[in-house]
Amino acid sequence: MCFHFLPLRRVLVSVASACFLLLGTPALAAERVMLKYNVLREPITTKELSTFAQTGKLSTLLQVTILLAQQDPEIIRQYLTTPIKISPTDLDKVFNSEIGDTTLGELSQVLHTRSRQGDQQALRSAFVASASQDQQITLLEIIQNYPAAEVEIEADRLETANNQLRRLQASLPDILGSK
Repeated sequence: MCFHFLPLRRVLVSVASACFLLLGTPALAAERVMLKYNVLREPITTKELSTFAQTGKLSTLLQVTILLAQQDPEIIRQYLTTPIKISPTDLDKVFNSEIGDTTLGELSQVLHTRSRQGDQQALRSAFVASASQDQQITLLEIIQNYPAAEVEIEADRLETANNQLRRLQASLPDILGSK
């Protein structure tokens, strides 16, 4: 009996994705980022993070934060901007798989709200918003589209998040039944 509702669910997700594409981006998206490196906590704007990721130009605060955390800015940029090509429709298939569930669970340990309530659903929304824009996702886009005014990033775990996205990318042909 449950299997009769699967096609209906896919249609509803497709309609919702189409509405999202036609109506634009969500009204609520992350404006601030709380970068956390172990005990170091620094608030920056999403714009500062975007400028850094896209151009390499560091704000003074971000430069000091990265220096204090003893991180390589170029590696952080790479983690933030390396894309995975995927459509919103394919994302629905991914999120209905074990690897999709695992990906959301692990990424919600790296990107989350202060309260940590509803983080997997928020990530799912951010993924769809990101893929709807350009048929691909990056960590930066996920952060930008996170449906909360502020998102916390466990920055010392960005490599883990990047690796999780790479595993997801490698699993796409199996999940989507292609190649």
